[in-house]
Amino acid sequence: MKKFFYTAIMAIVAITMLDSCLGKSVEDEYKDWRENNEEWYQHQAASGQYTVVTAPWDPSAQVLMRWHNDTMLTRHNLKPLITSTVDVKYYLTLIDDTPVDSSYLKTTPADSIYRSMVNENVEGWLIALTHMHVGDSCTVVIPYQQGYGSTKKTDVLVPFSTLVFGMKLVDIYKYRAN
Repeated sequence: MKKFFYTAIMAIVAITMLDSCLGKSVEDEYKDWRENNEEWYQHQAASGQYTVVTAPWDPSAQVLMRWHNDTMLTRHNLKPLITSTVDVKYYLTLIDDTPVDSSYLKTTPADSIYRSMVNENVEGWLIALTHMHVGDSCTVVIPYQQGYGSTKKTDVLVPFSTLVFGMKLVDIYKYRAN
């Protein structure tokens, strides 16, 4: 009887392992979504509406940015460093305009403000914020490679999602000019 029990357990384990091996990979499951996101990003890059901004530390890492304010008025304002703590107002959508997240739903540390160190966010934010001055307002398009990659964050934020942020750099927290 023990032999039958152990054989049955081994068979169940083997079937479970085989089933998981034959299952779809993340790349297969989200292939169409990934291709649509890549195609949409390339179309936006070629549209002339955005500036391609490249990370100085990795020439292959880039985001698309479109400023909505007169940058001549903010060009002398402070720019955050990678280690700066910043106050940002933002909203996040996907390429199909599906809303994902927004600082406008937050009440702490202040109304509609998201506060964090620049380097505690996705790489696309790091690239964008280090190219902004306090007071700048931008649309930032982040390809999935500089976003969450092949990671599923929520039911809405699935792998290979291009992120479209509307963001404003409100302040560099606790920075005091001498």
